[in-house]
Amino acid sequence: MTSPRACRLGVQLPEVERRVGWPELLAMATRAEDIGLDSIWLGDHLLYDLPDGSVRGPWEAWTSLAALAAHTRRVQLGTLVASLGFHAPAMLAKQAATVDAISGGRLVIGVGAGWNQREYDAFGFAFDRRVDRFEEAFHIVRRLLAGETVTAEGRYYSVDRCVIDPPPRAGGIPLMVGSVAPRMQAITLPHVAAWNIWFTLFGNTPEGFAAHVAQVRDACDRLGRDPDAVDATAAVLVQAPFGAGRTQGDDGFGPVPPVMGTPDQV
Repeated sequence: MTSPRACRLGVQLPEVERRVGWPELLAMATRAEDIGLDSIWLGDHLLYDLPDGSVRGPWEAWTSLAALAAHTRRVQLGTLVASLGFHAPAMLAKQAATVDAISGGRLVIGVGAGWNQREYDAFGFAFDRRVDRFEEAFHIVRRLLAGETVTAEGRYYSVDRCVIDPPPRAGGIPLMVGSVAPRMQAITLPHVAAWNIWFTLFGNTPEGFAAHVAQVRDACDRLGRDPDAVDATAAVLVQAPFGAGRTQGDDGFGPVPPVMGTPDQV
């Protein structure tokens, strides 16, 4: 086992907690970089029904990432996570390679199968068989971003001699899966650079996260992947002493206690 790696800290910019104009969102991103955070993340979502009955949506993720890439210098940028069902996979790979080039090689592509049927229905995307669709899309995306010329004919997606040019960076763009479900692990863990779990799924506690880390490491062993080659990451709900906490866009998740305290305490 390798020696422990340093903990890296990032921030996910607001989605639907309140309406945030583009100038403010950009200011948040540049401030996050200036104070030394390691990464900045955007959710790839389209629309939420809020608990109070109102409807709210975030800025589109990939066009926003392109702009952030041009206005930042050091931080990693990524999706937490990209719902592959919203995208034609080859086009997503093309967009990602472009954003990565604008950033100078700082992109991480977080991917998932999606969950919020409301936004699928609203924007006309199929919600059925999400993991089947994800599996086809994931392999097209990862192969294209590895520099392959890809021909594939699946049930949901087909590409014919597709290649990304200008080419992606040497070694490919790192992928991160936003799921700990067994089938999603089987599809992705042999290939991804990292996995992520949302705070509601591990109780927002170190003990809860540690249990999932152990489970994913076991899954890597079963799948023939070195567990130390896959970074473990978590989205943590943090509440500053002067803050009001996060307002979920969907009230189907049970509440969890936020991590509270001053920056030094957290």
